[in-house]
Amino acid sequence: MSESKYESKITSAPCTAEQIYRVLSNMQNLERVRDMIPKDKVQEMDIEPDRVRIKVDGLAQKITIAIIDRIENDTIKFGAEGVPMDANFWIQLKQLSPVDTRIKLTVKADIPMMFKLMIGSKLQDGLNQAADMLAQFPYAQWA
Repeated sequence: MSESKYESKITSAPCTAEQIYRVLSNMQNLERVRDMIPKDKVQEMDIEPDRVRIKVDGLAQKITIAIIDRIENDTIKFGAEGVPMDANFWIQLKQLSPVDTRIKLTVKADIPMMFKLMIGSKLQDGLNQAADMLAQFPYAQWA
């Protein structure tokens, strides 16, 4: 296995880093978007402030995504448990003005070489889509 690193494109959210951090650093805010998660993909979801446990279609066990480190208004780092490889990801924030905070997502995972060829581009596309989605959340209303 070799460690792979994927970075999203940088997106811009029209709010402060503090507003984004307040929302994303508390996993219980996932309750606000629970209805948007496809029911055929995620059968169960248990949400706590620092972690979410989900039962995903096709996997025998629950996956846990937990916040493992925070740098206030700057970075939120997550770890994954129950997945067949070591993986973590983080969200980085850089405020340029009160109405412009840049968001970048990074994933680092030990992916076997044969799987890297199959999922690498899908993972990159998914990261870019997630960055676009995070840039559109109404953080100012939620914070």
